[in-house]
Amino acid sequence: MQKFITNNNTETQNTGQYFASEILTKKPGKQAVILALKGDLGAGKTTFLQGFAKGLGITEVINSPTFIIMKKFKIPTKTILKKRRSSVLRYEFFYHFDLYRLENQKDLEFLHFKEIISDPKNIVAVEWPEKIAGILPKNTISINFNHLEEGKRELTVSK
Repeated sequence: MQKFITNNNTETQNTGQYFASEILTKKPGKQAVILALKGDLGAGKTTFLQGFAKGLGITEVINSPTFIIMKKFKIPTKTILKKRRSSVLRYEFFYHFDLYRLENQKDLEFLHFKEIISDPKNIVAVEWPEKIAGILPKNTISINFNHLEEGKRELTVSK
């Protein structure tokens, strides 16, 4: 378990960027890399993912897909080549799920969630993962976000 304290949004984004660079240096496994982000509304989950996406080389605006549930982003090849010298298998897509408005797990079937998390070329971030805890794999990286005081957050990472 790792703990990080961030004092403002910029530090939270920088922590996300750091996590992305760490993931890109590791060889992909047999399924997607999955981040489960837990915390109250406004706890910093989306702010973290803004930095995370930047660390993946994604330049598109990252905001929470609360009403559409999922957004898909192409990870630029140049980012992968910079982080990983040589590999046949590389990460291709970043998926951002926000399950806050999810009624039930069956709603994810229409988005092909199980196929997405089965593909080792994907990196998947899930906000409100407690809504689908029964279908997340055991190797999911869990990140808990807690408000400490104005702008200050504690991020607890467990694998």
